[in-house]
Amino acid sequence: MKFNSIKKIHDGEFISRYDLHYETEDGKPKTYEIISRNHDLKTLEELQNKRADAVVLILTDETGDRILLNREFRMAAGQFVYNFPAGLIEPDETPEKAAARELREETGLSLTEIRDKIGLSYSAIGFSNETNVCIVGTATGEFSESTSSYEEIEARWYTRSEVRELLKTAPFAARTQAWCYCWSHEK
Repeated sequence: MKFNSIKKIHDGEFISRYDLHYETEDGKPKTYEIISRNHDLKTLEELQNKRADAVVLILTDETGDRILLNREFRMAAGQFVYNFPAGLIEPDETPEKAAARELREETGLSLTEIRDKIGLSYSAIGFSNETNVCIVGTATGEFSESTSSYEEIEARWYTRSEVRELLKTAPFAARTQAWCYCWSHEK
């Protein structure tokens, strides 16, 4: 593959749409459509996006026997989908600070322990260069409604058996589904 150029097609409020022009190994020109949170992509290095755009929170309660999931209406799917709490990292924030803020905003809970930080990954590699990091830890507190009127979120704790049942019938974000499958089959 030989990268040639990037052309912006549309600039939206939160994302921009680009055409990536390249040549296949056999020399055929190709165009690949993507979206990005970067409104000014110009180079292959910028396309690779080495700075996390968002944080994903993979949290259990203090016992480790219940996992936190959001049931959130996602307009792109046109329905409620199970997902981990997540959100964008502000320019002046670390992933850890963004995690605590997003958790509080979406669920009312407090981030009480960070056990691990999983490095950079792509959110939807098939059509976006958005990147995130995952914060793994513990949360405590009482649930409250999301502080954003743009989000319809129902947050709660789920046991392993509850998660196994949800996985059979409920729509999930792929990353959440994979983690929950593994977590629900522990012990």
